[in-house]
Amino acid sequence: MILLYQVGGGWTRMILSERALDHVSRPRNRGEMADANQMGVAGSPGDGPYVQIWLKVEEGKILKASYETNGCPSSIACASALCELAIGREMEKMRLLEPNDLIAFLGGLPEGKEMYASLTVKAIQNMVGRSF
Repeated sequence: MILLYQVGGGWTRMILSERALDHVSRPRNRGEMADANQMGVAGSPGDGPYVQIWLKVEEGKILKASYETNGCPSSIACASALCELAIGREMEKMRLLEPNDLIAFLGGLPEGKEMYASLTVKAIQNMVGRSF
């Protein structure tokens, strides 16, 4: 599916899978979570690409997840999808998540945008103690 979005003074066209477009059009769990007890970040907020993830975890299980990221459609799709995948899972299971798993769940990302899957996974793995 084709997404048109405005960048600066012009319009950009991006081809997204149906699932990725759904997450861009209807992002889930966006915004800081007031009652989070875990937080992870990858990149530098306010200085280029970044993803910040907040979790509410009890007894090792993720009850809630939310995110903030820059406005790129691929970053929104990745962060929204990751939060959807995280809710209800054990923290230890999230240690096994790889960027290609997220890309596959989304049905692919546009060429050159795969870095957003890596950034998103790194944000949650920074919180669970695994780096790659």
